[in-house]
Amino acid sequence: MTEQSKSGRARGAGSGRRRKPPARRRKTPILISGAVAVLLLGGAGLGYVYVKLDGNLKGVDINAQLGKERPENVDNGSLDLLVLGSDSRAGDNGAYGKDEGGARSDTAMVVHVYEGHKKASVVSIPRDTLIDRPSCTDAKGTAVPGERRAMFNTAYEVGGPACAVKTVESMSGIRMDHYIEVDFTGFKKLIDELGGVEITTTQAIKDPKSHLDLAPGTHTLDGEQSLGLVRTRKSVGDGSDLGRIQLQQAFMKAFMNQVKDVGVFSNPAKLYGLADAATKAITPDSELDSVQELTGFAKGLAGIGAQNVHMVTLPVEYDPRDPNRVVPLEAQAAQVWKALKGDLPIPASATKDAATGKAEGLVR
Repeated sequence: MTEQSKSGRARGAGSGRRRKPPARRRKTPILISGAVAVLLLGGAGLGYVYVKLDGNLKGVDINAQLGKERPENVDNGSLDLLVLGSDSRAGDNGAYGKDEGGARSDTAMVVHVYEGHKKASVVSIPRDTLIDRPSCTDAKGTAVPGERRAMFNTAYEVGGPACAVKTVESMSGIRMDHYIEVDFTGFKKLIDELGGVEITTTQAIKDPKSHLDLAPGTHTLDGEQSLGLVRTRKSVGDGSDLGRIQLQQAFMKAFMNQVKDVGVFSNPAKLYGLADAATKAITPDSELDSVQELTGFAKGLAGIGAQNVHMVTLPVEYDPRDPNRVVPLEAQAAQVWKALKGDLPIPASATKDAATGKAEGLVR
């Protein structure tokens, strides 16, 4: 990491931090905002805690890798960030399957925080979406050629975070201000530290591949079960990635509610455990790779609750040439991106008649 990126970071200059500096994304920073902020306000004697949490964060310098060929840095008070869940099977994640050549973006969400930072829209991009992937440069400086009709999640596989960001920017025409990645193991530990997440299933969910077996009813999911839920695919809806996305969106709203309800402020041990797990669970961009920066970023969105988050899936249809893949409904996808670019709500017409996955309402 460069000296500039770790200290001065040219606050605002070419940083993609166009719209109201500190702000955040969907799940982990809300938690960090509470946990880390209280630790930092604890006063003398907690310096070692600050240093330890700071050491958990390893940033990715997206701006340096992408250079200047990016969408315009519009200053309209809003904020956009890309959140990825990596399906790498490296290290502790090996328990969830064999690594077949490289990590891919198992979950991808574009989070748009509206001016005023009181509400947000989240657009999930199906991993199986066929897109025209732009050429990019990986973290080692190696040129990666573009490809037509490439699966969306291969962008991360071949070029890492920067290539994933460039692909989203190419699709949307919107500059991503920030990037945050969450891995399997970190996600599981974070949920366990939180004490689980309560959800209600309207039907049984049984998926041997994701180690999930839930009867209809209310459950408090531990980390392993939560991970299983957000990875479940074949056993819900029509068995597509679209159904899995519907489960992920329902789970994320339950997670956000749980974070707001947990009594971390009266329990220092729990507070520290959550902050430690949260900072280990994520890989942010290089403008958020310190506790101070990440806490300020999260505080800017403290007023956004689950009820103020509108979640949609990029409008797609099943590919006529390959039913195991989906392709964007161009006119409707353009409506989604145009709305976010203009800091406007996503119109209902944008998602009308799009493929859904048929798992809506299965989890609430």
